[in-house]
Amino acid sequence: MIHFLQLTPGEDAAAVRAAIERVMTRGWFVLGPELDAFEREFAEACGAAEAVGVGTGTDALAIALRALGIGPGDEVITTPLSAAYSALAIMMAGARPVFADIDPERLTLDPGGAGAAVTARTAAILPVHLYGQPADMPAIAAVAARHNLAIVEDCCQAHLATCGGKPAGSFGAAAAFSFYPTKNLGALGDGGAITTNDARIAARARRLRNGGQTDRYHHGEFGVNSRLDEIQAAILRARLAFLPEWTVRRRTLAREYRARLESSSVVAVPPLFDDGHVYHLFPVRSTSRDAVQKTLRAAGIETLIHYPVPIPRQPALASERPADCPIANRVCGEILSLPLYPTLPADAIDRVAAALAST
Repeated sequence: MIHFLQLTPGEDAAAVRAAIERVMTRGWFVLGPELDAFEREFAEACGAAEAVGVGTGTDALAIALRALGIGPGDEVITTPLSAAYSALAIMMAGARPVFADIDPERLTLDPGGAGAAVTARTAAILPVHLYGQPADMPAIAAVAARHNLAIVEDCCQAHLATCGGKPAGSFGAAAAFSFYPTKNLGALGDGGAITTNDARIAARARRLRNGGQTDRYHHGEFGVNSRLDEIQAAILRARLAFLPEWTVRRRTLAREYRARLESSSVVAVPPLFDDGHVYHLFPVRSTSRDAVQKTLRAAGIETLIHYPVPIPRQPALASERPADCPIANRVCGEILSLPLYPTLPADAIDRVAAALAST
């Protein structure tokens, strides 16, 4: 059986156990020295001045938007192809998500569509770096500059990714990362972080994550309870040291996939636009997606669909009057994610390619 993902600690297991033991011995579990250290180390890894640890990647997006002063009455342009949490975070901030369709090849937010979606109420653009490949940030940044809009980057699938040699997350006012266990840098539970080069945004995000407190028991504004705990911060510190090598392995496996699938009936997506792709996932497209998935399942190969329903068609978004996005609608019926993770067995890609050859 080729599993879609492997979450059990492997070469990092001893470092993870030592990190947990360190926190247990210290007896400090929330807003302590592990979080302080992780924030410094993660900011450095991302090429950012500041990092603020929070409870989830969704909270990171919502808090980043609020830290920028975005809320009720504002609109935020985003992509229809992502986990729905990117749009839900906009709603959590009190703003309205506005969907522009995706680029048909890159599968991330189309800059031209984003520009056409701008209204007098638009306050920000929230691009998602999907599957580990950054959106077209130079073009999106140009749209934002033309209309005087903030950018909050969803980097939840793009740890250590770059766009034109520049770190993902560095193009806008702030960026959000997720440490959900399946991510390239995953915790053993939930977690997230905001990165920014603006000390004022970081300071407000730290207040907002902690109930809006200016100091203990003094709440200067409405905040939430969303703090990256000490055990998860320590685990992430341990795993951060492995992330560069894990990223190299993901890229190596992706190159092998691309080479083996050149003559396949499926199409690897998106095309490689930038060497900064970190391959959180390796999706392919097929107009016979369900049949392909069935064939792979019969061959003992697990696959998943990311994502089967475009966000504007989710019932939870109906009240936001979402625009229809025909390219995203089509892609959601064709996309299929193949197994890809740093410990994927050496012969797995051969087996996947052989099974696809029979479709």
